Amino acid sequence: MMLHSASALCLLLVTVSSNLAIAIRKEKRPPQTLSRGWGDDITWVQTYEEGLFYAQKSKKPLMVIHHLEDCQYSQGLKRVFAQNEEIQEMAQNKFIMLNLMHETTDKNLSPDGQYVPRIMFVDPSLTVRADITGRYSNRLYTYEPQDLPLLIENMKKALRLIQIEL
Repeated sequence: MMLHSASALCLLLVTVSSNLAIAIRKEKRPPQTLSRGWGDDITWVQTYEEGLFYAQKSKKPLMVIHHLEDCQYSQGLKRVFAQNEEIQEMAQNKFIMLNLMHETTDKNLSPDGQYVPRIMFVDPSLTVRADITGRYSNRLYTYEPQDLPLLIENMKKALRLIQIEL
């Protein structure tokens, strides 16, 4: 009987300590917000449908960032995106912003395939701007960290095209 209760107590201690370790590990992680690390000062919409609604209502373009947490290319782009003041300022004030870790049902958002990272622009008339591309012919809408100047230029282009077309 004594052996049984000793092993039960041991099991209980192991369970408590492992749960405590899990709780401590969880606490160290920063709170997960809709920004997912792309910029905490940006107002992010939660869904593509919500993004389309606000783009139309506000007359601002929607910028859709497709990414994955465990993708090194997504992580690399996210790091420089979040640190770039010009991008953050434009994203905060001139765009409706959405970052997605899953595909939408809108096939127009993956004109050349489903890959990450992928950045697409949708204008307030709800037209996906397939004409605003990055520099890679095999993945038209991807950007690498060193492509930030081109991304900034494309954000400005998305804004210019609205002025011309509205």
